[in-house]
Amino acid sequence: MSTTSSPAQNPRANSTTLGALWILYGILRLVAVVILVLYTGTATVMFGALLTRVPDPYALMATFHIFYIAAIIVTALSGLFGLFAGLALIAGKSARSLSLVAAFLSLADLPFGTTLGIYTLIVFLP
Repeated sequence: MSTTSSPAQNPRANSTTLGALWILYGILRLVAVVILVLYTGTATVMFGALLTRVPDPYALMATFHIFYIAAIIVTALSGLFGLFAGLALIAGKSARSLSLVAAFLSLADLPFGTTLGIYTLIVFLP
């Protein structure tokens, strides 16, 4: 087999596989959003148990809620952009901008999101 016919030299040829991985990632992130929303009360009680000896626990609890809501929003956006990018890649549409947004949002999600995001950045950035 010659090296010029290797599929690794043209990563854009594997857009169906990349699209399927983005769909899987999007579904996993949306499931994570559901879990985060369902266990909001448990997370609040667990964080509140840490605040028994803090002088002003209400300010820290408010900060916790702000960060928890931000985590839910970022996770939901990551899942939605990943799902839309995957569907566009599988459909054969030009999904460069969707894929780049999904890749940037997924970089903080170890290990699957980081790996998928870095590979997508390598494929779609010039």
